[in-house]
Amino acid sequence: MEKHKFTIVLIFSIISNITFAQEYLLKNEEIIFSFETRSKKKIMLAKDKDENYIICRYGTLDKIEIEFPEKTQESWGKFSYSYSEINGNIENALIFRNKDFEYAIYDCFYIEKRNKFSIGMRIINKNKEVVYLRGKIKSQKGKLVINDLTKIWSSVKKRIKDK
Repeated sequence: MEKHKFTIVLIFSIISNITFAQEYLLKNEEIIFSFETRSKKKIMLAKDKDENYIICRYGTLDKIEIEFPEKTQESWGKFSYSYSEINGNIENALIFRNKDFEYAIYDCFYIEKRNKFSIGMRIINKNKEVVYLRGKIKSQKGKLVINDLTKIWSSVKKRIKDK
């Protein structure tokens, strides 16, 4: 009898985790870039499979702390893409602002640091105080390169042209 209770609890636990995971990544979405932070939280950049919207989520499977922006076609214009290459070091970042904070999801490669990779999210508040949520490289899914974000790039070019 005790063995059956354990089996039922285990099955319920697995089903619950699958349900939470589906809320974190909806059926109509696909991951662009995601990783787990050192504090065991997840940062995920996803897009609708038909490219109707792009969204960033941060938190755990039990509690999403940040979900930005709303799931609309205008969401693409809420992000900007940054790429820099200096002395062989490469930094890709996707930047967005929400309330009094600026967020930059980054993916870096440092040749001067013996080919070190770095991923994470940088958060800057209105007082210019900076917090880094460093990611675990082994948990990385997807990549943060312009080829996967052509709709953002188009939106950025349009905003530059309109100025």
